[in-house]
Amino acid sequence: MNSQFNLIAVLLVFTFFNCKQQNTFSDYKFADKPQAISCEGLNSKLYNEALYSFEDDILNYYQQQKSTSTLVQAYSQFLRGSNYGRLKLEDFVSKHTLDVFEALKEEADLWDANNTESHLNYHGKTIRCISENIKDANLKATLNALISTNSMSPKLFGAPLLTKYRNALNDKYLALYITLDLYYSNLFELNLDLVNLDKPEQQVDFNKLPPASNPDPHAGHNH
Repeated sequence: MNSQFNLIAVLLVFTFFNCKQQNTFSDYKFADKPQAISCEGLNSKLYNEALYSFEDDILNYYQQQKSTSTLVQAYSQFLRGSNYGRLKLEDFVSKHTLDVFEALKEEADLWDANNTESHLNYHGKTIRCISENIKDANLKATLNALISTNSMSPKLFGAPLLTKYRNALNDKYLALYITLDLYYSNLFELNLDLVNLDKPEQQVDFNKLPPASNPDPHAGHNH
């Protein structure tokens, strides 16, 4: 386990020292989607691409299990699987996501080779942008408290996320946290030999959401 961590740490350090001044990634598959993330001084366009590619991957995966699965259900299942260590990311990840991941490696401020809980830099500009913009007051307070006390880990913050999975649909800064810490960060350990890059890509409808549960105006009345 230690040797594996040391290898990953070396790769991260190598990544830092080989960062380009400007990211050369240009394959923006989701450029037509709304810009959900805007962080000053950061490559927001790349982070938006990372977010949408992640959502595309999890929705594709869970729709293979059940064709009627929606994005909110995909978030619920993904967070539950992540929290209990049951995810096989090689079954989720797409070729495009791996390309985005290679571009994310060039974002030096995003990673911390000395973080044994995650590869993310919890004190960097990206996580600071996320922590300042999360909408849910309780989640924001929890995240900032964990970071300020150097107690932050995917496991500790993952627990309160389990009951707030629906928030990811309307709070894309929270969704970006999930994207980076529970998905891309774990791709450093991914065995590419197990990834089927030839699997067909489905057309995912991000607007396919569960119907709103409108209250029955007659509920509670006897007629």
